Amino acid sequence: MPELLMELFSEEIPARMQARAGEEFCASFRTAAGALVAGGEARAFWGPRRITLHVTGLASEVPGQSVVERGPRLSAPDQAMAGFLKRHGATREALVAEGDYWVLRRETAAEPMDAWLARTIPALIRKLAWPKSMRWEGSFAWVRPLRRVLCVFDGAVVPFALGEDAPGIVAGDLTEGHRVQAPGAFAVRSFADYEAGLRERFVVLDAGERARIIEDGLARLAGERGFAVVPDAGLLAEVAGLVERPVPLMGRIDDAFMDLPPEVMRTTMRVNQKYFSMTTPDGRAAPGFGVVANIAAKDGGAAIIAGNERVLRARLSDARFFWDQDRKQTLESFLPKLDSVVFHAKLGTQGQRVARLEKLAGEIAGRIGADAALAARAARLAKADLASGMVGEFPELQGVMGRYYALADGEDARVAEAIGAHYRPLGPGDAVPVEAIAVSVALADKIDQLAGFFRHGEKPTGSGDPYALRRAALGVIRIVREAGLKVGLRPFLFAAVQTVNLDAHMQHRASVDDRRDELSDLVEAPVVADAPAEWHTSSSNVAAEVLDFLTERLRVQLRAEGARHDILTAVLATGVDDDLVRLLARTEAVRAFLETEAGTNLLAAAKRAQNILRIEEKKEGAAFPPGFSAASGAPDQERALAKALATARIEVDQSLGQEDLEAAMVAMAQLRSPLDAFFEHVIVNDSDNEIRHNRLQLLAGLRAVLDQVADFSKIEG
Repeated sequence: MPELLMELFSEEIPARMQARAGEEFCASFRTAAGALVAGGEARAFWGPRRITLHVTGLASEVPGQSVVERGPRLSAPDQAMAGFLKRHGATREALVAEGDYWVLRRETAAEPMDAWLARTIPALIRKLAWPKSMRWEGSFAWVRPLRRVLCVFDGAVVPFALGEDAPGIVAGDLTEGHRVQAPGAFAVRSFADYEAGLRERFVVLDAGERARIIEDGLARLAGERGFAVVPDAGLLAEVAGLVERPVPLMGRIDDAFMDLPPEVMRTTMRVNQKYFSMTTPDGRAAPGFGVVANIAAKDGGAAIIAGNERVLRARLSDARFFWDQDRKQTLESFLPKLDSVVFHAKLGTQGQRVARLEKLAGEIAGRIGADAALAARAARLAKADLASGMVGEFPELQGVMGRYYALADGEDARVAEAIGAHYRPLGPGDAVPVEAIAVSVALADKIDQLAGFFRHGEKPTGSGDPYALRRAALGVIRIVREAGLKVGLRPFLFAAVQTVNLDAHMQHRASVDDRRDELSDLVEAPVVADAPAEWHTSSSNVAAEVLDFLTERLRVQLRAEGARHDILTAVLATGVDDDLVRLLARTEAVRAFLETEAGTNLLAAAKRAQNILRIEEKKEGAAFPPGFSAASGAPDQERALAKALATARIEVDQSLGQEDLEAAMVAMAQLRSPLDAFFEHVIVNDSDNEIRHNRLQLLAGLRAVLDQVADFSKIEG
């Protein structure tokens, strides 16, 4: 089958943009081609100077088809008719009346594939979206100057031009190899020729192969000296996008810098120079670094290594300066600078936020068995390193440097660890804090963030989450789940919103210093003590919003884990539980119960009862209350179910109150037999309206018992 080879050759494309551009270009071609590539494969490649598309299995022509376009109504004005005809390039004689509309029917002839490609591809190139683009000649915008377009189908060039706004860019069969080691253009007529020609000219086409060459080469070089490369998938992918011919090399770090914190050295090397860090067998920072050249030098890379070692010395000297300067003062002495650092226009300064965290962390610590005074101390110092020289230069080290400076100041080790861990987890793969004081501060940081932005209406939308509130919510959920914290979140959310309310109020009437004095008093007294009455209602409403947001993120997380999120939905339908551990325990208990025979049968019976109630309540225009009148002549099965429900209601309520979920499931399981017998022998919709109402109220009683645990109607299956 014929193949299509296409390459967009340009000046250097930023590494972070390459993969997305390649994948989007490939996806847009698949969408445009539709069934034309159904029997083949479309694959994208990307690198510093090229985005490549290789498609196999294309037909030699695009088949003809019948096209039917419905036009305006027969009674439409002439302007509407003229617009329709112009849009479709048709004449009025080509239209036929069908019903109330004019219809255009036409047959399109088969089209050679190369003609279709020449007509389609320029639009795909223009449609390719870049985070940033530029114009260099004419008005054509692309990420970097586009120099060549290679387009070959079935061994022949597909001729097309991008247009008048991109002069000189005409499709051909030429590409280029390595800029330095194999300059100049060469022609290709197939993908095999293309890939082999690039390799002969020192270009590795596939980004995955370049990454493997880098990873394996650095591992070998490090291993020769007894070191190991620090895994860094992000850096590996970035460097693979910076070089066409990856040549791994290894340099040495001067001993004079080896007493710097390893995070400082690693960040300096990674951010500024794209170097790979290494460790010794005992886990300490190794005096070596990996660098990847884009050329195989005649001297084996000695000059390249020496040059990079010289640059690294300068970088580490800068880091040494910040490290030494910052330690000339205590971590706490940085705090006053935070009063002039704006956290958010509606939420005040970082100094104001520190005061909120100090109080909230102490409250959380008191509820989870941690030392409240140490938690408040850690929260007070948690943001102080934001004013340090090192974090000013390397924002990635916030928290990390605070930990080092706290230890140097002689702070309690638990306080220092809490400072270092309070931003965690930073993502799905990041560990959560485990020590109780660190947990308190990390929760306070995320709860304050959620409460503050929700209080001011800055909530995530379907299209954006500029303040990373979803990540903050998932952080709260992961900390609570992994630490097994059986604690209600609502009081913390309420207190956090109240404190934000206080900040908003005091910004209008007090200086920062006055406000700090007043908040320090509030550490000893509840924030809500003297708050205006209207704050209580608004704070409660915002806290409820945040709690709903948290439970929704929990539902999303369970879905991602492959768990039964529909059961969580059913449990939440009985009322939001702010104790996430208890909520998940109830969800798990219901899941386990439904996997039993009794649970499966009870679910089926519950859905049957719900369907009957839904239909009859719609007819009545009102819900049936739980109840039962033991009228004379009532069937034994009806009486037995009423008795079983009365017993189950009490036992389930008591078991849930004691958080004995297993006992609650056992109590519900006892309903299976009387419920089966009821549906087998009793007709609910009896012709006697009084009997019918009595039996519907009995089913409403079943619903009420089950709703104590979950809304079974929301469970799938």
